[in-house]
Amino acid sequence: MSVRVVRLGTPRLPGEGTRIGTVRRPPRGVPKAQFSKQNWYDVWFPNLAPSEAAVKLALKAATPAAWAKFTRKYRAEMAAPTARHDLELLAALSHTTDFSVGCYCEDESRCHRSILKQLLVENGARVLSTVP
Repeated sequence: MSVRVVRLGTPRLPGEGTRIGTVRRPPRGVPKAQFSKQNWYDVWFPNLAPSEAAVKLALKAATPAAWAKFTRKYRAEMAAPTARHDLELLAALSHTTDFSVGCYCEDESRCHRSILKQLLVENGARVLSTVP
C-alpha cells in the first residue's frame, strides 16, 4: 500500500488507486462527469493546494531564490492545523490503501507536488516513486 505523486491528466499507472486532485481549481473546459474518465482525478481535494498568493509566487519564480520563497510560503500554509491533519491522514492511509495525489504542472520539480511529496514523507507516508 502506498501513495504516488502524479501529474493529473496523464494515463493511470497499474495499481494507482483513487486519484486525488490537490489543485486550487478543476480542469478548465472539462465537464465534472469527465474528470475521472479523462484521468484528471476521482476526488478533488483543494485543501492541500497552495493558496492563490502562493501560486502567484510559484508562477513568477524565475530563480532558485524565488522558488525557495514559494516553498517557504507553501510549507507555512501546510503547517496550519487543518492542512497538518490532512497530511497526517493521507500519510496514515498510505499504509493501508493505494492512492495518488497530484497537480497539472508538467515539471514536478517546479510544482507544489514536489513539496507535497516531501511533506507526505515527513509525515510518515509510504510514497512510491513514479516514472515521468
